[in-house]
Amino acid sequence: MPLRFLTAGESHGPALTAILDGMPAGLPLTPEIINTELSRRQQGAGSGGRMKIEKDAAQILSGVMAGKTTGAPIALQVINADHVKWKDKPIPAFTIPRPGHADLTGAVKYGYDDLRPSLERASARETTSRVAVGAICKHFLAQFGIRVGGYVRSIGEIDADLAEIPLAERPALAETNDVRCPDPVAAAKMQERIKQIMQERDTLGGILEITATGLPVGLGSFAQWDTRLEARLGAAILSVQAMKGVEFGDAFENARLPGTRAHDAIHLDGKRLTRPTDRSGGLEGGVTNGEALIIRAAMKPIATTLVPQRSVDLATGLEVDTKYERSDFCPVPRAVPILEAMTAFILADALLAKLGGDSLAEMLPRFATLCQPRLSDLHIIGGEHIFWD
Repeated sequence: MPLRFLTAGESHGPALTAILDGMPAGLPLTPEIINTELSRRQQGAGSGGRMKIEKDAAQILSGVMAGKTTGAPIALQVINADHVKWKDKPIPAFTIPRPGHADLTGAVKYGYDDLRPSLERASARETTSRVAVGAICKHFLAQFGIRVGGYVRSIGEIDADLAEIPLAERPALAETNDVRCPDPVAAAKMQERIKQIMQERDTLGGILEITATGLPVGLGSFAQWDTRLEARLGAAILSVQAMKGVEFGDAFENARLPGTRAHDAIHLDGKRLTRPTDRSGGLEGGVTNGEALIIRAAMKPIATTLVPQRSVDLATGLEVDTKYERSDFCPVPRAVPILEAMTAFILADALLAKLGGDSLAEMLPRFATLCQPRLSDLHIIGGEHIFWD
C-alpha cells in the first residue's frame, strides 16, 4: 500500500488534523516524538506574533495502540489555541487581496464573497499537520539508519560558507542558533539582517538545504515519469507555501559546466563502487545512487508586509493599499522542519515501495539484504545479448 496523507483545518479554526495511511505496524510511536518536531517548527528568528500564542501538541487519535503503530490509518490533531479569539465573533470583511498570496486567486476560483476562506486554508499554519506527519516518517526512516536533516544556506543576500563543514554535521550545528545556519559567522549576520528588515517593516526569503544520509541504492524508478524521485521530491517541496524553486545537488551550477565537469565519477575502492563527489545530489535517473540526497529550495519573502502594497478593494472597486495581516518577517528558519517533513514522507513511501511488508519486523531483514554498490552484488557478465528477436 502506498503511503499517503491528507490534512484539514483552517489557520484560525478549531484544530488542524491529518490522516497518515499506510504506515506499517510495529513502529514505536509516542506524542513526544511528534511534539519535538512541532516545537522546532515554532522556533526561529523572524517569527511573527502567532508563535507566542500557539503551543502546538499533537493528539494521536487512532492507529497507535500500546505505544506502537497497528498498520491502521493514524489520525492526528493539533488544537488551535487562537481559535477562542475568533469563535462566535463577527469578523470584519477582508476585501483587499495581498499581492503574492492566494487571496485573489482563491476568490476567483471558488467564488467567495469574502477573501478570508482563501487565506485561512492557504496559510502556512497548515504545515503544522505536515510536520506532525513528517515526524512519524522521519522516525520510521531512522529505524533503517536513514537520517533527514536541514539547515539554512542563505537569508536575503547573506550566504553561509559551508565548504569546510561536513554534510553530516550541518543539521546539528544548525540547531545551535535561531536562524538554523551551520556557519556561525553567517548566522550572526543573518540575525542582524532580520532585525534590520523588521525595523524596515519588510520581509526576507532565502535558500534552505535538506539532506538525507544512509539511503540505499534503488529508491525511485525511471520506468515512469511520476515514479522518478526528483519529480516526487520536487513536487513535495514546491507544495510548501512560499517555495518557488528547487534543485538537486549542484543542478544550477552544473547547467553552466561542460558534461565532463558536471557529473560524479565512479571509482573502485576494493570491491565497492564509490563517488568522490556528489554533484548530482544523490540521484541519477530518478533513482537514489547511495550518496547523500541534497535538495535546495528557494523561499520567497512572505507577501504580507507591514509596509503597504498597492491593490484593489474588491468591494468598492477602488485602488487602495493593503492592510496588514499578522505574519512572519522571515519564515526561512522555521521552514527547515517543514521541508524535512515533506522529504521524509516521500522517502518513507519510496522505501516502503522498495521493501514491501506490513510490519517493521518484516521490513528490517529485507533492508539488510538490499543490493549494495559492490562488484559482488552485481551480475554483469559481459558479452553480447540479443534484446529483441
